[in-house]
Amino acid sequence: MTDVSAPLPDEFRQAVARHATELEGFARDVHYYEQAGSTNDLAAVLAGGGVPEGTVVLAAAQTAGRGRQRRQWHSPPGGGLYFSVVFRPRDAQVGDGDAGALLVAPQTSLLTLMAGEAVADGISRATGLEAALKWPNDLVVEAAAPACVSAWRKLGGILAEASVEGERVRHVIVGIGINVRPAAYPPEVRDRATSLESELGREVDAATVFAACLAALARGRSDLVEGRARLVLERWRRRAPSAVGRHVTWEGPDGPWHGVTRGVDDTGALLIEHEGRVVRVVAGDVLWT
Repeated sequence: MTDVSAPLPDEFRQAVARHATELEGFARDVHYYEQAGSTNDLAAVLAGGGVPEGTVVLAAAQTAGRGRQRRQWHSPPGGGLYFSVVFRPRDAQVGDGDAGALLVAPQTSLLTLMAGEAVADGISRATGLEAALKWPNDLVVEAAAPACVSAWRKLGGILAEASVEGERVRHVIVGIGINVRPAAYPPEVRDRATSLESELGREVDAATVFAACLAALARGRSDLVEGRARLVLERWRRRAPSAVGRHVTWEGPDGPWHGVTRGVDDTGALLIEHEGRVVRVVAGDVLWT
């Protein structure tokens, strides 16, 4: 079925309007779909047609939602928030130059970290729930556990997809999925997934969460383009306790490697101590044990 846009529901329109001052024109255009294949795919088509940065695609449900490594992202009607935002590069170096390198280079790691921190901040402001971050793109709720043991439930995720021409990034689509209600995840992943309402024990206004996340994304984008990437990284590190001192496994050049996380560097790469030396991991799956 062809994706057909619809008017933005009043509660979402009103919530976005309440954050107009913080948005400063970001998210001025929100394209809404009762059902979409993938909000990232729709946003990419719009970006290719020249829509401005900050354009948003929001869907009540997705039939082909995806996460990293093209894994399926369960997106039932009313279960969660599923939206994508268009970001565009800035050619000029601004401030200390951090931001120019971010979006002119064909990589999106800092943008992914910024988006994760912004969504966690938006959730906190809208609901009071403090979500943690797990590199590179997971929103999680951590349970009490020994320092070197992972014990979390996944609340949401971020997927950044860049359109690159030569060495130039034309645009980056940042897709965001947040589990609002338990229906947002299938029974087979119930032991490792959670939702806002499950954690809070009460109903959550999805429109308020959506608008708060957009406002935080606008702030984070301003920080990056105005040379304040270090502030973004500092905020991300505060929300990511697992980035230091956790045992992980990942695919090395000669098979699985094992190590302990030692933080993220200023480019957003995960640092892992392996056999007495620290290596940078910029992509691929990391298994947190």
